[in-house]
Amino acid sequence: MRILLVEDEKKVADIIVRGLKAERFAVDACHDGQSGWEAANAYNYDLIILDLMLPGLTGTEILEKIRRKNSLVPVLILTARDAMADKIKNFEAGADDYLTKPFAFAELLLRVKALLRRGPVNRASVIRVGDLEIDRLSQNVKRAGKKIVLTAKEYALLEYLATQPGRVFSRTMIIEHVWDQSFEGLTNIVDVYVRHLREKVDDAHTIKLLCTVRGVGYSLNDGTPA
Repeated sequence: MRILLVEDEKKVADIIVRGLKAERFAVDACHDGQSGWEAANAYNYDLIILDLMLPGLTGTEILEKIRRKNSLVPVLILTARDAMADKIKNFEAGADDYLTKPFAFAELLLRVKALLRRGPVNRASVIRVGDLEIDRLSQNVKRAGKKIVLTAKEYALLEYLATQPGRVFSRTMIIEHVWDQSFEGLTNIVDVYVRHLREKVDDAHTIKLLCTVRGVGYSLNDGTPA
């Protein structure tokens, strides 16, 4: 996994780089906005950690450029700005997480690992997988033009799988994302919800979209013959 850190405080940057490298991540560090953007634009990083108050381009400007490029890379904002207005502005610009300084490296590491587990996020307002359509703004779901009524958790699970069609998500990954906590020993809850989704999404159709990878987890594909 390769991470880009854009941080102008070199002491802070050095601490983060050493800590991440100790966890066996590859890390590139830039100390100003322009070089940070050039690196983000040139390479496909697995994660970007971005300060806001940078010489040259600001972190928010870099973030906006990254999202205009249609990049799905997760971005973690790391900044001393803790005002709610700053958080809202940057989340709306496409940030995936926001951590304020001063911070504990252990918390930064937890957030980094969580974002890397989640992977790139599909930010389109409408996701289409085969003849399935998911409107993320209204949370309406249709298949072959027919509306499907889902519970909140069923919708959250389906949307999560749909963000990366074809990717296999483990039960643990699904629990941590959809339920936002650890259900140790209760991973069968995922199987129950997948079964509910199959009844609503797949049962009336010849082409099955929800796929089980035995011993691994679940994926949503664009069409697998029954």
